[in-house]
Amino acid sequence: MKLHELKTWPSNYQAMVDGVKTWDWRRDDDRDFEVGDRITFFEFDPHEQRDTNRELQMVISYIMHGGQFGIPPGYCIMSIVEDK
Repeated sequence: MKLHELKTWPSNYQAMVDGVKTWDWRRDDDRDFEVGDRITFFEFDPHEQRDTNRELQMVISYIMHGGQFGIPPGYCIMSIVEDK
């Protein structure tokens, strides 16, 4: 199990907090994402170019890697659940 730290914009961050965004789309050719890994999402304001100091802990529950189903190679879609 690894810990990943990722930035996410406010609209995506709030959707994760609200429980309506249960997935994330990322490049995976520079990281080794695996089911069971933990992700700390840091809310990042692109207009202010700074972190907002809000963070959310999630766990990867499923990964679909690129090169199939229309997902480009080097990318993945991960199902994520709140880390309780």
